[in-house]
Amino acid sequence: MNQPSGKLVLLGASEVGKSCIALRFVRNTFTEGQPATLGAAFLTQVVNVGATQFKFEIWDTAGQERFASIAPMYYRGTQFAIIAYDVSDANSFERAKNWVQEVKQKSMANTIIALCGNKCDLPKETWQVDTDSAQKYASMNQLVFYETSAKDNKNITEVFTSLAEAYIKQNQVHKEEPVKIKVDDAKVNSKSGCC
Repeated sequence: MNQPSGKLVLLGASEVGKSCIALRFVRNTFTEGQPATLGAAFLTQVVNVGATQFKFEIWDTAGQERFASIAPMYYRGTQFAIIAYDVSDANSFERAKNWVQEVKQKSMANTIIALCGNKCDLPKETWQVDTDSAQKYASMNQLVFYETSAKDNKNITEVFTSLAEAYIKQNQVHKEEPVKIKVDDAKVNSKSGCC
């Protein structure tokens, strides 16, 4: 049996911690002051969902505005998107909302999107985006929602596991059942010939 897999794209403003999320998930490492991604980086990682191993093909995209025009090439045909914002930066949350709308409009109809409020290890008094507002937005837009900390390894694996679970569930629901055709013998025309 083939291992299920899916393409995932990480999107968000610059310096929200997209690369840190990816590297924490894939390598279980965290580097303070992680250099900005130029273009995109590609990584893979597997999560266990019950007895199933699910492989993510992760595209970590650059958050700088100058790279925004190439982002569609990464999220086109993606099964998953993680859209990250920094809980201490309200502007990054607004940018995340724009990414959500763009992915919903230009990606596959059944793309599963997670909204991640990253850097939740920061003191609450520095937060500019409260949990309730972000959770409400996520619920209204049918998004998976987590507050994460790549630094403290909080909810990183959980985000990816939730996405894989949603994908597996979605595909079990949409599996086609065999088509059954019942032939009513009384209505079968017994004439031979073509007309």
